[in-house]
Amino acid sequence: MNVAIVTGALGLVGAESVRFFASKGFYVVGIDNDRRGFYFGKDGSVMPNLEELKKEVPNYEHIQADIQDIDTLVAVFQKYRTDIKLVVHAAAQPSHNFSSTIVFTDFKTNALGTLNMLRATAEFCPNAVFIYVSTSKVYGDTPNKYQYLELDKRWMPDHHSPSYKNLEYGFSESTSIDQSTHTPFGVSKLSGDLMVQEHGRYFGLKTVCFRSGCIVGPRQTGVRLHGFLSYLVKCGVNGDMYTIYGHKGKQVRDNIHVTDLVNAFWEFYQNPKNGEVYNIGGGNWSNCSVLESIGICEDLTGKKFKHKYDETPRVADHIWWISDIRKFMKDYPNWRVRHNSIGIITELVEHHEKVKYATLV
Repeated sequence: MNVAIVTGALGLVGAESVRFFASKGFYVVGIDNDRRGFYFGKDGSVMPNLEELKKEVPNYEHIQADIQDIDTLVAVFQKYRTDIKLVVHAAAQPSHNFSSTIVFTDFKTNALGTLNMLRATAEFCPNAVFIYVSTSKVYGDTPNKYQYLELDKRWMPDHHSPSYKNLEYGFSESTSIDQSTHTPFGVSKLSGDLMVQEHGRYFGLKTVCFRSGCIVGPRQTGVRLHGFLSYLVKCGVNGDMYTIYGHKGKQVRDNIHVTDLVNAFWEFYQNPKNGEVYNIGGGNWSNCSVLESIGICEDLTGKKFKHKYDETPRVADHIWWISDIRKFMKDYPNWRVRHNSIGIITELVEHHEKVKYATLV
């Protein structure tokens, strides 16, 4: 029996991983305690996903547990031991803003929780592939130190700048993580990221860090403090007020559909490496600014988007982030980005309109 352990199994990446790897014949053990509901309230809870997974995935077992609870993790890993062929570690405290008010909880979840998962893997299933869902925020505000041109609805790297050639395809894995402001979230995720690398390089585990931009999908429970694009579209469909924070709303994000991300997991699983790192996202194929997102949403819904502007940007918020994904595409040439931002937003609009209609009837 091939077993996959998935943490954060009820979240966007976790639930998609459960479905995908179960379809590949894995017996999937999911670990999640819906801390998202605690962090973000009822609208942020992922518990509705549990019933869906139970109905849709017969080869799924759910463990209601916190990754800080090493005893429970050990019991799970000990039970399946060498049957475990894959670990997808997607559990996290995900909010940049919220992390500053719960610094200890944030660090224990993102750093210590990751170490707990690594040590359990090293002890009970050292041949398993370990996939860590990292973040572009490990680079802190380093991307903001480049020169940008202001266009009508977005910022773009200044092609006259000497550093422009480094950004033609986006930010690569060689981008500095030092001498920058990260937020406590960025630091805790980076701590986990480095520990995952070290378990690959020092301890010889098959580990990878996927440093993602914005991960998006219709099942995402976007809220004000996390899940930017999902929350933006939700506000547009429901007619709720959306607040733009700083950078004139022209800050750019690349967007990767969760199915594209999980397909990248699959490619790595089939040909793993030790201590590898990849920037992963929509790249030049799938990106948009906040203002561009609002415009697309207005076009799709036929409704004026309600928004207001707060000139104070979020701490360490990137002016422009596009992932240079050429390294992963070179190593895994069968993989490519299949969804662009317009398609992603269209899917989100359809999903939120369906949810809105369901609540009305």
